[in-house]
Amino acid sequence: MASRKKTRMQWYRIDLHIHTPASADYQEADITYLDILRKAEFRGLDIIAFTDHNTVAGYAAMMKEIDRLTYLERLGRAQPEELRTLAEYRRLLDKILVLPGFEFTATFGFHIMGIFDPETPIRQLEHILLSLNVPLETLDSGSSQVGASSDVLTAYRVINQAGGICIAAHANSTHGVAMRGLDFGGQTRIAYTQDSNLHALEVTDLTNKGRGSTQRFFSGTKPEYPRRMRCIQGSDAHRLNAQPGADKNKNLGVGDRVTEVQLDESSFEALLALFKSNDFSRSKPDTGSRKPYDYVEVAREEGPSVIQAFHESMTRRGGRLYNIIADTCAFANGNGGTIYVGVDSDRSKAPVGVTKVQESIDTISQEISRMITPALDVEVDTLESQGKQIIRLQVPAGDDRPYAIEDYKIYVRDDTETNLAVRDEIVNLVMQGQGDSSRSVTPSDETAEPLEKPPTDTPPTVTTNDSQDEQIAPPRGGVEIIGTEHRNNTPYHILRDLRNGNIVKNVTRTSARRLWHYAITQTETNPVKTEKVQWQGEIGLWRRYQKAGETRYDLVQRENGNMRVYYGVTESGMHGPWQVFLGPDDEE
Repeated sequence: MASRKKTRMQWYRIDLHIHTPASADYQEADITYLDILRKAEFRGLDIIAFTDHNTVAGYAAMMKEIDRLTYLERLGRAQPEELRTLAEYRRLLDKILVLPGFEFTATFGFHIMGIFDPETPIRQLEHILLSLNVPLETLDSGSSQVGASSDVLTAYRVINQAGGICIAAHANSTHGVAMRGLDFGGQTRIAYTQDSNLHALEVTDLTNKGRGSTQRFFSGTKPEYPRRMRCIQGSDAHRLNAQPGADKNKNLGVGDRVTEVQLDESSFEALLALFKSNDFSRSKPDTGSRKPYDYVEVAREEGPSVIQAFHESMTRRGGRLYNIIADTCAFANGNGGTIYVGVDSDRSKAPVGVTKVQESIDTISQEISRMITPALDVEVDTLESQGKQIIRLQVPAGDDRPYAIEDYKIYVRDDTETNLAVRDEIVNLVMQGQGDSSRSVTPSDETAEPLEKPPTDTPPTVTTNDSQDEQIAPPRGGVEIIGTEHRNNTPYHILRDLRNGNIVKNVTRTSARRLWHYAITQTETNPVKTEKVQWQGEIGLWRRYQKAGETRYDLVQRENGNMRVYYGVTESGMHGPWQVFLGPDDEE
């Protein structure tokens, strides 16, 4: 079935990463909590969070001061200045929602924010920090160095289970779980950015629209990073005002880096619901522009992908409505996705929009309910783009796979195309539906504890379990042909799709799709010549080429006297030693 969402929303400006004098590294003397609130008002903030290092002492001190002034007022013993201070607190707290939180330092020095409901008792927040192995003395000192604290995944789980919003702080920067240059063993890096208990990534490049931005990387289009992550930005203010002449990303003041979120009210409950939702159109970087936010145009900039599709019309004639339903089925059999109706992916074409919007929504909803089995809950609503109404379908990753149209047509998504599943893909979908193939991302036993703890006063570095004496793991993308047999002079190939781990048999060049077709064509017409491989020990680069504006790599590996070939590996699949072959564009 399809559900429709119609609620009255408005945009709120938030800065969820603000330090106070309770942090040991706060940079300005004599700043009061009232000063911070006044600055937040001046910057037009609606919601802020106090996130001191490994402590809630800042938020506790502010509330204690308010309680003291309220008590004196009740006794009639408050001085005029104290009454004015209390009135100012009340005025500002009526205008700005202030949330308690902390910035926890996990194992390896990674920083994680936990943000909570104002009704949460201070003692409960302190208990959470103690359960994460924060020393007692740090609860008062606000130091970012805590010794042997809990690991990243434990912190995610504890914060989420306690009802908090869990955010990886400055994830792409110093002490961030997605910082460039870090290379984790096995699945650890993936787990740190894809864990189900993690609600968002705070990043410093949210306004960067380039292909190399953190938000684009975690858009859900990378096979090894299938969960789309909400990215936000915050000031990480350790001072009231930005330091003059400082780097634009360092020593910011309150409200110098802001996110806008669309909520039905200014409350912790509404904010938590947003972070748990998959509606990514309801958060955006605040750039100072007052132009209406056109999320459809943002999606068109990213283009069609494994999680995104565009349809200019939905007429039955020509099969356009059927194509929408087929995409819905394919996304449900994958990691979910979003479908836009009334707009072409080609940005040179103006959106045509949808007329008779409610009738069109009803038609799509009825066709999904009628044609797709088992039942699938798809959220259907509208967005405006260039003055036109665009229908949006938000398709979840299905829990009861495989999903089929008319009971037997099973579709899957392959990059930007939707295709009928082949036999082995159907088998994998059935196994997933039976719970035999989990889609959750957790580190394997051999990589759950990757390494040594780095000093916490320097950017964290992590060594991998790989060494020159150990076998290097294959890349995390591309396709490998692992077997071939000939029947009636036609080669039938067995493929391992490294993007999802599936093994597919009986694939010919004529029946293969896109990357499979490329791998088979290269194998049959342009086999690897070992003397022309660019070798680095037991791994090598055979070919580098461009596909849809993205650099891809054909890689080889010598293993036990054999040679394995990995075709069409993208930059995101180049982990560990494989990164030596990255070109300059990929290293930016």
